[in-house]
Amino acid sequence: MVNTFASSVTARNTVMVHRELSRRHEVTLVETSRRGHAIRFARDAARRGLDAVIAFGGDGTLNEVATGLAGTDSALGVIPGGSTNVFARTLGLPNDPVTAARLVAAGLDDAAFDPIGLGRVNGRYFCFHTGIGFDAAVVERVERSGSMKRWLGHPLFINAAVTTWLRSYRRHPPIFEVSGSRGGTGAAGPAHGCFCVVLNSDPYTYLGNRPLSVSRDAALDRGLVAVLFTDLSAPALMRTVCDAIRGTGLRGGSHLQQWTDLERLEIVAAAPVPYQVDGDHLGQTEHLLFDHVPEAVRLLRPADHSRASTARAIAG
Repeated sequence: MVNTFASSVTARNTVMVHRELSRRHEVTLVETSRRGHAIRFARDAARRGLDAVIAFGGDGTLNEVATGLAGTDSALGVIPGGSTNVFARTLGLPNDPVTAARLVAAGLDDAAFDPIGLGRVNGRYFCFHTGIGFDAAVVERVERSGSMKRWLGHPLFINAAVTTWLRSYRRHPPIFEVSGSRGGTGAAGPAHGCFCVVLNSDPYTYLGNRPLSVSRDAALDRGLVAVLFTDLSAPALMRTVCDAIRGTGLRGGSHLQQWTDLERLEIVAAAPVPYQVDGDHLGQTEHLLFDHVPEAVRLLRPADHSRASTARAIAG
């Protein structure tokens, strides 16, 4: 499944990725052309009993394929083709699509399919995180730039983050209530804040080659993690950024609250707030209902570099 509009996808590397995957497997190339296409194509592939559907594009393409495959026997694979590729890099894949395809092909050779949990918000699955408030407004501003995202990448996100904070979130952040449950271990909240991140894995994102870690407790085999920010002042944001860059997760403090291993989470706002799912802005809403779905999808695990190098040598 190829998103030809993704930042790092080209006609040349699409041919090379297809060649790597087709060396020992039967592969059909399908191109998506608009939002929602990949969900429909993935569901159709699962109905036809395909072993795996591999998303070659950005995190938004991956999200749609995962949503289409959740609850089926077809496995989810990923090859990085976007500007950040959070989930692919979380799995240990390099950003180069052809090298990544070699690793994924080696995983296919071994039928390395493992079930993983996904988050779900208002019926939409997510692989690594959902953001409510500030970062969703940043994503919305970036998406307005259209094709500039392909060429400017991370500098565009940084500029959008600063502009969004200065123009709308410094003085008038939205306020919403967050409450959740950990199954038999008690409740989380209720608490009020102005920016929330719900994690299914860590890191939250990457800045260049550096992972930005929000919570080391977020993992594909555990429940959801919610981090609620009660303060978006400049000192609070600077502390958050410094903690995230350090890579050990955010330290506690008066500016945030954190809950781990959540099965359910509810966010209620007095007025519509923006939200994004795996880096795609999905609009504004006054109500978000989250749940964690264990073993929601079978993940195609890529091989490590040494395994893939051996397979490449044999193929050559």
